[in-house]
Amino acid sequence: MKPMIILTGPTAVGKTELSIGLAKAIDGEIISADSMQVYKKMDIGTAKITSQEMQGIRHYLVDELDPSEEFHIAKFQEMAKKALKEIYDRGKIPLIVGGTGFYIQGLLYDIDFTKEEGDKQYRTFLQEIGKKDGKEKLHEMLKEIDPVSAQKIHCNNVKRVIRALEFYHQNGYPISEHNEKESQRESPYQSAYFVLTNQREVLYDRINKRVDLMIEQGLVDEVRQLKKEGYEKSMVSMQGIGYKEVFDYLNGGCSMEEMTEQIKKDTRHFAKRQLTWFRREKDTIFIDKSEFKTETEILTYMLEILKQKGIWNG
Repeated sequence: MKPMIILTGPTAVGKTELSIGLAKAIDGEIISADSMQVYKKMDIGTAKITSQEMQGIRHYLVDELDPSEEFHIAKFQEMAKKALKEIYDRGKIPLIVGGTGFYIQGLLYDIDFTKEEGDKQYRTFLQEIGKKDGKEKLHEMLKEIDPVSAQKIHCNNVKRVIRALEFYHQNGYPISEHNEKESQRESPYQSAYFVLTNQREVLYDRINKRVDLMIEQGLVDEVRQLKKEGYEKSMVSMQGIGYKEVFDYLNGGCSMEEMTEQIKKDTRHFAKRQLTWFRREKDTIFIDKSEFKTETEILTYMLEILKQKGIWNG
């Protein structure tokens, strides 16, 4: 079994810095499991790692797609598997870093999502219902055919609600049934699944400070430029937290202060949902930063686990 290390956790917890230290220690290369950092021209709002921060560690799935392109689980798997092959061919260890738990699960357990591609005509039909009757209507439709998924997927997560409806339309059985079956799979990799966490008040403070920094660094100008280049709010890329709120501001829907507070609120809610997801996953190793004095201590602890699991020999 080939080795695979995962380093995930909620947004703003500090995965980037730790991932570089870990990659250096194990001679690894990093595959980003982030649904937004894959896009070019979107640097500030995605808190994208800079080439300076990479410190010479090779990264994949960062800055690879144009914002007009759709990025979804099947596309992620296709790109990530290609990157995995390159990393293994170079005799390195892959380190999957990012906060999109759904993508991590799909790659780790090699789940087949090609059935979920859906047909564009039906997707457009659902999107029109969402625009005309609201997201609540779509969620009601899901509740009728797949109450299990409706319970798990929040009404505001329109993208996932539509995907679940598409799956049922295409396959004739609920996506929750499919996911349950796939969750019984064993991973084809020899893996360690680290989840970095911190005390809630510390995490929320980091999130608030990060948003303030993004505004200072020019997030509004970044989105204004994207809008000027013809990218629209309805695009998958522009649905990312930070981008959709700035679009509202630029369209006169709110004040700068309201926009900033909304981004902070949406990011905190997102971090909470991420943690809920990771707690449900199996074989995860939670690392609470508040229990360690330094990053070096955390790194030493992780390396010890990798040795015990036979993933890295030191």
